[in-house]
Amino acid sequence: MALPGAERIAIPGPAGALQALIETPPAKAGEPHGVVAFGVVCHPHPLYGGTLDNKVVYTLARAFQQRGAPAIRFNFRGVGESGGSYDQGRGEAEDALAVIEWGRRRWPDAALWLAGFSFGGAVAVRIAAQAKAARLIAVAPGIDKMGAGGAAPPLCPWLIVQGDADDVVLPETVLGWARSLEAAPGVRPPQLQVLRGAGHFFHGRINELRDVVLAFMEAADSPAA
Repeated sequence: MALPGAERIAIPGPAGALQALIETPPAKAGEPHGVVAFGVVCHPHPLYGGTLDNKVVYTLARAFQQRGAPAIRFNFRGVGESGGSYDQGRGEAEDALAVIEWGRRRWPDAALWLAGFSFGGAVAVRIAAQAKAARLIAVAPGIDKMGAGGAAPPLCPWLIVQGDADDVVLPETVLGWARSLEAAPGVRPPQLQVLRGAGHFFHGRINELRDVVLAFMEAADSPAA
């Protein structure tokens, strides 16, 4: 799944080249030229079939494009045509940072919108503060599977979307961790959106997931935010 004219490239990574797909929305008449923001989306667990073609990853990238931002989807090390091998989340965080750095070289004045799903959501949470993300979206982030809960909390507006029927990433773990941040001094807690009856892969709920993300992005970009 890719937009017409999508760029398929290899981005230099710490363990080898990273297979990536860049999709840039067409310019609209009357809109200012130049890229205001770019998105990077991290995919689910490499050992359980996660790739840049995952439908939730695709949906997140498409939401960024609908907000006017080019989006980079990429395969972590050892997935698809990406070099290297699985590294317990540590190396995958380095991969994501390498992709972000590449994006900043391409669009030097653009803000970073960072997103991820499941394992990729935990990676995104883990690196958001270091990467100086301007927006963060974590969908069913597997925070207990790679220690992301101990990372520096994001400083930007951020959203967690969680299905309450998820049997892969337990809702009580994610929501309990997120709510614990509300009382932490100096921490910007996330906005929480729970989709009732939604499972881990959001079967039959993808359009609803997209709409939740778009509403968050629109609110975060408003002058009153």
